Amino acid sequence: MTEIPNLIGDLALILTVAGIVTLIFKKLKQPLVLGYIVAGFLVSPHMPYLMSVVDKADIQTWADIGVIFLLFSLGLDFSFKKILKMGMAPVIAACTIIFCMVVLGFLTGQAFGWSRMDCIFLGGMLAMSSTTIIYKAFDDLGLRQQTFAGLVMSVLILEDVLAIVMMVLLSAIAGGKSPDSGQMLGSIVRIVFFLILWFVVGIFIVPLFLRATRRLMNNETLIIVSLGLCFLMAVISTKVGFSSAFGAFVMGSILAETIEADKIIKLVEPVKNLFGAIFFVSVGMLVDPAVIINYAGPIVALVLTIIIGQAVFGTLGFWLSGQRLSTAMKCGFSMAQIGEFAFIIASLGLSLHVISSFLYPVVVAVSVITTFITPYMIRAATPAYSLLVSRLPRRWVRRIEHSSISVPATEKSRSLWKPLLTAMLWNVLLYSILSVACIFLMFTFVLPVCRQLLCHWTGNAVCGLATVFLIAPFLRAIMIKKNHSEEFRTLWTESIVNRFPLVFTVILRVVIVCAFIFYVCNYLTRFSNAVMITLALAVVVIMAMSRRLKKRSIHLERLFLQNLHSREIAAQVEGTRRPLFEGRLLDRDIHIGEFTVPVDSTWCGRTLRDLALRSRFGVHVSSILRGSQRINIPNGDTILFPGDNMQVIGDDTQLQKLNESITTELVPADPDIEKREMVLRQLTVGPQSTLAGKSIAESGIRDKYDCMVVGLERGEQSLTLINPKYILKNGDIMWVVGEKDGIRALKKALDS
Repeated sequence: MTEIPNLIGDLALILTVAGIVTLIFKKLKQPLVLGYIVAGFLVSPHMPYLMSVVDKADIQTWADIGVIFLLFSLGLDFSFKKILKMGMAPVIAACTIIFCMVVLGFLTGQAFGWSRMDCIFLGGMLAMSSTTIIYKAFDDLGLRQQTFAGLVMSVLILEDVLAIVMMVLLSAIAGGKSPDSGQMLGSIVRIVFFLILWFVVGIFIVPLFLRATRRLMNNETLIIVSLGLCFLMAVISTKVGFSSAFGAFVMGSILAETIEADKIIKLVEPVKNLFGAIFFVSVGMLVDPAVIINYAGPIVALVLTIIIGQAVFGTLGFWLSGQRLSTAMKCGFSMAQIGEFAFIIASLGLSLHVISSFLYPVVVAVSVITTFITPYMIRAATPAYSLLVSRLPRRWVRRIEHSSISVPATEKSRSLWKPLLTAMLWNVLLYSILSVACIFLMFTFVLPVCRQLLCHWTGNAVCGLATVFLIAPFLRAIMIKKNHSEEFRTLWTESIVNRFPLVFTVILRVVIVCAFIFYVCNYLTRFSNAVMITLALAVVVIMAMSRRLKKRSIHLERLFLQNLHSREIAAQVEGTRRPLFEGRLLDRDIHIGEFTVPVDSTWCGRTLRDLALRSRFGVHVSSILRGSQRINIPNGDTILFPGDNMQVIGDDTQLQKLNESITTELVPADPDIEKREMVLRQLTVGPQSTLAGKSIAESGIRDKYDCMVVGLERGEQSLTLINPKYILKNGDIMWVVGEKDGIRALKKALDS
């Protein structure tokens, strides 16, 4: 008999122990992430009394795949448009918290005399709160529908994105001689360049590919294609100097803008859970009790640093973003823990061999402790606010609350310069990146082929013309776009003073276009600079006069916008978009909550009038989403069905009470479900039966015995179409379907 490979044996041990431990943690209502870490500790070599993993290298490979899946799933939940719609409030809060916590973590490491690189990575670990743990805590405490919970989740999304950027920066810092070297600026530029390039190109190619193959896609092919794109981008990311996890996140964010995004999320979820569990188990395997005992002091200090730091700086960040002090304290206290990205950053430091081995188990221990404390910190926010307000002078409290009132989002700036210059800046940035990418590809791959097939100068000329032709639509867009916009025309006709700066913006963009043409010509030829500039200006004039290039540029832009908004268009067609008036409710301290009617809810089959949600909870049901159907302003006769998604308007307290009722008012589980098995039996009407001479309807077979006659035999005559008025007679053979107890009682009645 062949032996089982070590990998299979290790996976069997890991998944079995993880399954048992997570069941216990589920019973204790603790986050499953902690259960995975505890399971990893139990199967690690540090626990000599239990079985341990044999081949840690293979498990580490699977854990690396888990990181890819975790960040791919994070990208699927991420949306560039969603971040832009959040406004500046979450950005201010996230940047404030991350900056302060990074500095605080660095200073804490310095206080213990740790190395410079340990302190830098420690600051990055302490800056990242756990999206999974906070979401689970809000769910367990019934706070997910409250306003402050939405604010926290929006900041956590931004933190996850900034964590990706931080990982790339930390990799660059680890590879340089000094953390403050010029390599950091180059890394930031590369991150921005490739993020925008991949996003723009991805929005062109990926939706077109999925749209063309939509009829061929079922669940099996869709998940294979999605994961193939994920790992393809991971490989490309490593080739250009980034991590594979970064590439997985980028591909996830590209797929998040497609119509198939929701289906991909559901299909990838089980795979992500499997490999994510292996990753967190591998994290627990690195926990060394000896290290924890030796570093008990730093662990306690780091726990206090996170709790106090997040409570103070988290509150400060949300307060600076325009929230009231009470709301800011609820948000800040909710973020007092570290989680997934702390482990990922620690894994990055170990893989680069730049941090000490003790730092990983220390961070894991800190994460476990702060995770257990998270629910208590959330509950402590309101008492802490009451205590603070009672101790501060009333004048200070009024000033703090007054200064935190933000400007309504509906107020528009009267100046036309800001939107015009912003649009021009983004236009130049996007098309410049695409032009640089095209030039790089042409000079790297096409130019050597042209020189090999043709002579040197002829190949240069052919490649140069092809390059200019390829980037011409982008250069024309840089130079012409927004020159005929409404803002441009209004400013031009409003005052003569505006005309000089407007002309300057045109000249500046023409200079940028000339610089691209000059670079291409100067790279391929030896003409003097004067000739190159003249040629560049001539080409610019030709491009400006070309109607064909204008059509190409407009066509490409419309195709991009169509792909970018395809998911929103589909959501609007299917009726699943949130109502446009949602943002206006925030000024009245009420908002919209979404609730899904459970399958086993006692509300199913009842009308809204019977449920009396308005009188019981004070809420208003604005819409009901049922599959692709949307019922707006439902009346009292509307019946609720299992799986209905209700959009309800109310304040935090009202929505919380509604959430508690809809999740607790359920049909109790059947304790005798094993006895509910349906069987088919052949029964005969006996001569002494009390049912003889009665019709099937009068016999009570259905009402009294919960059985159903599906066939009848009288002599050689067989009946399959059963008439309820049929009179039962002695010797009739009935085929009856029902539960065992009911059939047993019916048989007794037929025999007696």
